Amino acid sequence: MSLSQDSFAQDSFGAFVPGPAVERAPLGTGRLTGLTFAVKDVFDVAGVVTGYGNPDWAATHAPAAATAPVVLGLLQGGAGLVGKTKTVELAYGITGENTWYGTPRNPRVPDRVPGGSSCGSAVAVASGQVDFAVGSDTGGSIRIPASYCGLFGIRPTSGAISLAGACQLAPSFDTPGWFSRTASLLAGVGDVLLPGGGGEELGGPLLRFEEAWVNAQPDVAEALRIGLSKLEQLRGRSLGLRLTPEGIDGVFDHFRAVLAEEAWVTLGTWVEATKPQLGPEVAARIADARAMDSAVAGAGRAYRRLLQARIRPLLAGGATLVFPTCPCAAPRLTATAREHTAVRQATVGVCAVASLCGLPEVTLPVAKVGGAPVGLSLVGAPGRDRALLAFACDAASVLGLPV
Repeated sequence: MSLSQDSFAQDSFGAFVPGPAVERAPLGTGRLTGLTFAVKDVFDVAGVVTGYGNPDWAATHAPAAATAPVVLGLLQGGAGLVGKTKTVELAYGITGENTWYGTPRNPRVPDRVPGGSSCGSAVAVASGQVDFAVGSDTGGSIRIPASYCGLFGIRPTSGAISLAGACQLAPSFDTPGWFSRTASLLAGVGDVLLPGGGGEELGGPLLRFEEAWVNAQPDVAEALRIGLSKLEQLRGRSLGLRLTPEGIDGVFDHFRAVLAEEAWVTLGTWVEATKPQLGPEVAARIADARAMDSAVAGAGRAYRRLLQARIRPLLAGGATLVFPTCPCAAPRLTATAREHTAVRQATVGVCAVASLCGLPEVTLPVAKVGGAPVGLSLVGAPGRDRALLAFACDAASVLGLPV
């Protein structure tokens, strides 16, 4: 597959960055031979400027001297790169909208946002333009678009895969991730990118993250409980646990504070020197990051340690958390700023649990609500990524999803 003819004229969904296609031939053969992939425009490809979703970023950065290891690993595994995909500028948002380059069109529900910040990668896969695509996830940037676009997606254990050669937002949360249309390919990409070891099966119980179920809209929870009941046939009756007595809003507040502090440390020098033009929502977040009170961020870091001490031991024996990936289906393109804010808080508050705890999370395209996809998440212990992907394949079979 190639998208180089007439630049990206074939890309009717707007998944790829404007300009000539960034293509690289496979560098070997292996598990991914014959497959095509795209990569979010936060990862370096030698000789190409990494645009990070913002024209001023592109204008102030030279072409990459080397290709990011995650991209090299996929090329060496036999896959061919066919393009770089759009991102929310500076990867700082969850809707998938980009003021400068346009918002990719959600192939499943064109009147709704695709989700972000890895919007282009999700759309490239959902539209069938590539077999799989790489993105990055800080506070849900793989999991949210996967849920919105009806895909399989994974946020791996923090630090499991190198982020060298990638633009960063909040380094202690950032991680590569990827999308596919089948569970087996999601696992196959993991075979190439993930470190060895951690082979223990997830043989423990299913643990319902109750606050996330209550946080979900009733029709979403009802649709996903059908999927949960099928998983219980595979793994036994699930156990309900309350993990965040401070509430989903409290989780969101702590996560947002730590993320903002890190974002300003990461991007502040460039922002001050360049004074870039930013879309209104991203500009507001950068302003909040600049103004973040260090005491508030410090409380967020303390909460992070508390949450890790609370949740990680529950998963150490092979248990799996299960809950709605997002509390609602993708918002409509006509949603108001107030509606987007409410969705962001309720959504990121749930996604932040795995981000704060450094846990691997897989989302499965389990159901639809009003014709729009909604995902079900599985979360395992740190380092159990391969086992989690194997369980996702078993779950897909039981749920009647593409394996």
